[in-house]
Amino acid sequence: MADPLNEEQLSRLRAEAKAPYRGVRRFFYIALGGSAFLGGFVFLMKAIAGENLADTLPNLLLQTSVCALIIWLWRREQPPQP
Repeated sequence: MADPLNEEQLSRLRAEAKAPYRGVRRFFYIALGGSAFLGGFVFLMKAIAGENLADTLPNLLLQTSVCALIIWLWRREQPPQP
């Protein structure tokens, strides 16, 4: 006969049922956010170095937008603070 679930296991299962795959989503937020941050840093350095701004600025804006989107999604994922 299987043991009944204790309170900790039951609360973990309830949290997973309310927000399935939260850990997977957070992994992707970190991976994609890190990539966008690194890309933004590279394009910022290229802009400071004086490379062709017609090519560099759109890419910098794209990387910045992706970073902002990832930050928004991460904050949206957090549980409300009491």
